[in-house]
Amino acid sequence: MRTKVHIQNLKYDACKVTIVNKLSEVKNISGVEVDQDEETVSFDYYTHHDFDRAKHILSIIGYPVLGADNKL
Repeated sequence: MRTKVHIQNLKYDACKVTIVNKLSEVKNISGVEVDQDEETVSFDYYTHHDFDRAKHILSIIGYPVLGADNKL
């Protein structure tokens, strides 16, 4: 399945590289794309657990999904 999520704290081009690299390391996550203008991340995943894991990773690296707690 493919999804697009709006994220927080996406300010610089280097952020895109970090997000792509970290999510690409996660099992069953692929096709990671970041749109800085829309502040979104798109990716493919297999199960709801994979989707939740990707959202958790985004939060850990400082880019929580829009609506989630933002510690920055």
